[in-house]
Amino acid sequence: QVPLVEFGGGSVQAGQSLRLSCAVSAYTYNTMGWFRQAPGKEREVVATIYGLYGPSGGTAYADSVKGRFTIAQDNTKKTLYLQMNSLKPEDTGIYYCAAVCLRATCGANSFESDFRYWGQGTQVTVSS
Repeated sequence: QVPLVEFGGGSVQAGQSLRLSCAVSAYTYNTMGWFRQAPGKEREVVATIYGLYGPSGGTAYADSVKGRFTIAQDNTKKTLYLQMNSLKPEDTGIYYCAAVCLRATCGANSFESDFRYWGQGTQVTVSS
């Protein structure tokens, strides 16, 4: 098990911002991602960052967060970030950091089963 520890969740008003962090204690992974799970719903992908060690790296976002959220990776600090701007009530949920893609690529169509390691989650609540 690879420790992934999320920080930065909280309660905000709609339109405000939050930045989530995920500390990776051991390695810098080629592909990482953020997922979220709302009450009564399945865990869904929010954003992924991939190809850190190759020529075809990039980021991918769920349509619902494009233009509002930004995923980034600081390898010197071994930290993954998710900057969330213009938050909406429908962004409410538990946000999870994930590492190690189990297939060729893990983009915006990723599922929970596509990643091997998970953090414990951090709650984000957006009120209207």
